[in-house]
Amino acid sequence: MKLDPFYLIVDSAAWIGRLVPLGVKLVQLRIKDMDAARLRGEIREAKAICARFGCQLILNDHWRLAIEEGCDFIHLGQEDLAAADISTIRRAGLKVGLSTHDNIELETAVFREPDYVALGPIYPTILKQMKWAPQGLEQITKWKKRVAPCPLVVIGGLNPDRLPGVFEHGADCAAVVTDIIRNANPEARTREWLDATAPWR
Repeated sequence: MKLDPFYLIVDSAAWIGRLVPLGVKLVQLRIKDMDAARLRGEIREAKAICARFGCQLILNDHWRLAIEEGCDFIHLGQEDLAAADISTIRRAGLKVGLSTHDNIELETAVFREPDYVALGPIYPTILKQMKWAPQGLEQITKWKKRVAPCPLVVIGGLNPDRLPGVFEHGADCAAVVTDIIRNANPEARTREWLDATAPWR
């Protein structure tokens, strides 16, 4: 499986409506705290936008809703993986991406035979407090050797200037949250990311 090299992560369908029409082809809807009815509405809106613009939607965590709403891709963190019914997810035909931060988590992920593995944080990140130190570029190369041919997504502290380094060290895809949604001009920054990832598309 091949992923677009630019992997946008946002927390609302409104963001998807703003940024996907610019040419984004891979986006994750990551909503942590919301009641099921509102979340279902967000998923439906995000799905409709992504279908209109030919963008792959990945839903974070909410695998039961993903199945019920006809999504085709789910991303799970390690805690969510432990509680998820992977057999049910697979029977429903969903692809699965898994987060990893250390070797134990990597082994857990590889055992599950995911459709991609994510590694982070590569650089210091302000998105959330993490107990893991920045992984650095050399770790990307090690992880890629372990997961190949499965795609490797990298995340954490990335910006357009850092993209050549992560791709040259073996990443297939670079994920971004704060560098875009906290930018003074998210649309312009999204275009910068699209241009910067174009050589690996």
